[in-house]
Amino acid sequence: MENSLKHCTLQLCLMLILPALCYSQTYVSKAAFYNTEDGMGNPSGACGYEEYGRTVNNGEVCAVSRRLFKNAASCGGCYQVRCRNRGLCSQEGIKVLATDHGESHGTDFILSYRAFARLAKQSSTAQVLFAKGTVDVEYRRVSCRYGSNIMVKIHEHSKYPDYLLLVVMNQGGASDILALEVYEEETSSWISMRRAYGAVWDLSNPPNGDLQVRFLVSAAAETKWVQSERAVIPAEWTVGETIETDIQVS
Repeated sequence: MENSLKHCTLQLCLMLILPALCYSQTYVSKAAFYNTEDGMGNPSGACGYEEYGRTVNNGEVCAVSRRLFKNAASCGGCYQVRCRNRGLCSQEGIKVLATDHGESHGTDFILSYRAFARLAKQSSTAQVLFAKGTVDVEYRRVSCRYGSNIMVKIHEHSKYPDYLLLVVMNQGGASDILALEVYEEETSSWISMRRAYGAVWDLSNPPNGDLQVRFLVSAAAETKWVQSERAVIPAEWTVGETIETDIQVS
């Protein structure tokens, strides 16, 4: 009986403690919202995702403050955001993906209409949140858990074979991308691409032939290179083509 009581007490403690642990590394801020015709993301966001930025993560996306945007290194990053008004908001909160830069009135997040609505317990309390406009939140950086690898899209403004412009998508979420390089077989060397803006990288006069890629990623205090084991960009690449790499970062 005594052992059973101890077991039940331990279970009760875990039930009480684990939800708190989930948010043990949180920060406090504010969140507002923006609206579009369909309530989803803004295809003109600063990360350069275009239509992908409207629909990714079911349109549950956000613009983040300059502090979190980190000169675009956190484009594609995911955050678990929870409203602090327990009477109006859900306990779980919402996982949003950064596709844009923006801030107002001390906010770190400007959520899409769809994402902001998901902060609420139910549709009736969502309308109260919308009336407030800005709410107090707590947040933490989390993995997006796409279940797929990093993808690169050959931007429409690329010009074969003289100018290569890549959009990096599905980066993983909890890691920032600091640099992107392509491998040149002829010289056996890695060549740096330039961050043009957001998650868009460019290179004039790219090397001939199939190209491997590698990313310098940073998560917490760790910075490391992760690279493809095979060629990612074909020798005769096509403008508008989207290619899945063999790279996954958490």
